[in-house]
Amino acid sequence: MRLLIVEDEKRLALSLARGLTAEGFAVDVVHDGPSGLHRAGEGTYDLVVLDIMLPGMNGYAVCAALRAAGNEVPILMLTAKDGEYDEAEGLDTGADDYLTKPFSYVVLLARVRALLRRRGAGAAPVLRVGELAVDRAAYRVRRADVEIALTAREFAVLEQLAVRAGEVVSKADILEHVWDFAYEGDPNIVEVYVSALRRKLGPGLIETVRGAGYRLVDRG
Repeated sequence: MRLLIVEDEKRLALSLARGLTAEGFAVDVVHDGPSGLHRAGEGTYDLVVLDIMLPGMNGYAVCAALRAAGNEVPILMLTAKDGEYDEAEGLDTGADDYLTKPFSYVVLLARVRALLRRRGAGAAPVLRVGELAVDRAAYRVRRADVEIALTAREFAVLEQLAVRAGEVVSKADILEHVWDFAYEGDPNIVEVYVSALRRKLGPGLIETVRGAGYRLVDRG
């Protein structure tokens, strides 16, 4: 999943980005409202973590502008403000959840995962493809009755394939959602992770569609 953090406190933003990246998310960071609106408006994010007190344009205005444009990306608002009226204003402008600073990182991570699970049918907590089960809430993978240990990045690549099981998923799509916006390394890194998944999951589950990408298939 690809996340955008819009937060002007640079140390906090960096800390959140590091933590979420370690959990397997691809994370981009901007530090002001107009940049946040521009990036979020590109439509490539699965969730936005949005501070309210931002330079250039506050979080309420960013959220309202995204919703007015028909952008339904889940938004988790962060603020140093406290009080039911501030929370109500955030939710009334279209935010999906609200967290007051200071907050526990563990709680933020739980809120992020909960919002991602709510996105619709494609966000079911457990994705099943034949005998393969990908538990997005517990970050666990099983094939038949055997649990398979994956790294956070391996899990993120498999999740992208499982969400679109039976469809061809391009390298570009995987890179966009598993690695961050600034990634400038070898795009063949996707092949490395797919090869690792094939070794761990066993043969036949991940097909290569030459020149197009990869497809996760049901082998029973």
